Amino acid sequence: MPVRMVNEYQYCPRLAYLEWVQGEWADSADTVDGRHKHRRVDRPDGKLPAAADLEEDDQLHARSVTLSSNRLGLIAKLDLIEAMDGVVTPVDYKRGKRPHVARGVYDPERVQLCAQGLILREHGYDCNEGAIYFVESKERVRVVFDDELLTLTINAISGLRLMAEGGKMPPPLDDSPKCPRCSLVGICLPDEVRYLQRNDIAPRPLAVARDEALPVYVQAHSAKVAKKGENLEISIDDKKVQEARLIDISQLVLMGNIYVTTPCLHELMKRGIPVTWHSFGGWFIGHTQGTGHNNVELRTAQYRASFETHTCVQIARNLIRAKILNCRTFLRRNWRGTEKPRDLLDGLRQDARNAMRSTSLQELLGVEGAAASRYFGAFGKLLKKSGEDRELAFDFRHRNRRPPCDPVNALLSYAYSLLVRNWTVTLSAVGFDPYRGFYHQPRYGRPALALDLMEAYRPLIADSSVVQAINNGEVRPSDFVSAAGSVNLTSDGRKRFIAAFERRLSHEITHPLFGYKVSYRRLLEIQARLLGRYLLGDVPDYIEFTTR
Repeated sequence: MPVRMVNEYQYCPRLAYLEWVQGEWADSADTVDGRHKHRRVDRPDGKLPAAADLEEDDQLHARSVTLSSNRLGLIAKLDLIEAMDGVVTPVDYKRGKRPHVARGVYDPERVQLCAQGLILREHGYDCNEGAIYFVESKERVRVVFDDELLTLTINAISGLRLMAEGGKMPPPLDDSPKCPRCSLVGICLPDEVRYLQRNDIAPRPLAVARDEALPVYVQAHSAKVAKKGENLEISIDDKKVQEARLIDISQLVLMGNIYVTTPCLHELMKRGIPVTWHSFGGWFIGHTQGTGHNNVELRTAQYRASFETHTCVQIARNLIRAKILNCRTFLRRNWRGTEKPRDLLDGLRQDARNAMRSTSLQELLGVEGAAASRYFGAFGKLLKKSGEDRELAFDFRHRNRRPPCDPVNALLSYAYSLLVRNWTVTLSAVGFDPYRGFYHQPRYGRPALALDLMEAYRPLIADSSVVQAINNGEVRPSDFVSAAGSVNLTSDGRKRFIAAFERRLSHEITHPLFGYKVSYRRLLEIQARLLGRYLLGDVPDYIEFTTR
């Protein structure tokens, strides 16, 4: 185990479990700044001779030295090792200022340094103390490896190993000031988990991190995507037409016959930026990423639960109930008639109740079908009518697909394909297998779990994007082509609709349970992580999102 994980365990056992056992990681301003401050000591410099070859009058400095201990089961990369008078001293660099505490250093840093000293001792060196250098305040604090610190360090090493082997994630810290600045707060969800466990203390009003990176869509025929410096360069017929900074990209979405260079793919994989592949018409084919998330524990829990009928039914009931309630809210908000459809809204509310009473997936399918019939039977009442051509083009009578036979159904099908792509990428990034679901049964090439979790978001994201694009005039009747009974978007129409869809994903709402503002784009990840917390036993129930 890396010695750094002993530091994390002493700081927060849950953080150590997430990083070491589940392989989670996220950068923050502090971690990026820390790497920048370490750039000097991370470059190997000098040589540390073997303990037997170290003379008493030797004075040396060795940077970025990696040592391991078979007895302790640890490996460490030591920032700096100083040797003088036959005694070696490890020096650990920290990015901030020296804290004004009794020992001059917090316990996690003392434990990490002491573990380095134990490794040096096992290699035969005389090591009785170390030092921590604080880069920002340029202060050096001496740390003596006394009996109290040695005991604390051995206990931390043993506790970390037992926790990892036990396979049980520790509970989150209780209202700790450590959480808001932790880089993994959006993965750990300490306040959210504690609220769902006890329902007694509302989450703190945290400002949810907003990811400014956005997808880059490429749909020009025979376009080429290459890496140039820190940018992606898009060219057609060897002529550059667009470029985007890698730091601003969350996904690369390719539609049709697009060529991506190997160096570009390598860089995207290193940065964890997925590439999604679509047919020119928008059919989602698959996605490319690096080695994938190494959270085997989560996938094991997912597979185990997918074979338990009662768990599948319980999750599916929540998904379909949330979908029906969100459909009801969407109809109520966007209804263009003079009077609210009371009977329709009451019927959908009853369908939501029936979903929670269902005892099997087959019964739940029937409830969903009945609710969908009500919903799409009234969907045309949400569309703005102005002019004969517009009314004829966007006249919605019923839902049809494969292929869609009118412009509204073509937009709905395209929006659902964009949504399932977003869910597939999100689930893969969290650590799930998108192809093993609970409600949708596994079928070759079908991302069943992505289809499961997108149910509640069809009206909120996909259907809303369609209604807004039509009613705002962003998509016009001339943006569609018809052939052999099938209707599809033109290239220009697809561009404008993608802009409307991405704008909807960036729309911020107030979470009804947790009280903070969050974009739909971020909400997808939160819900995926909450499902993981439920499957791993961290929270008692999986609660799907329903808008007010």
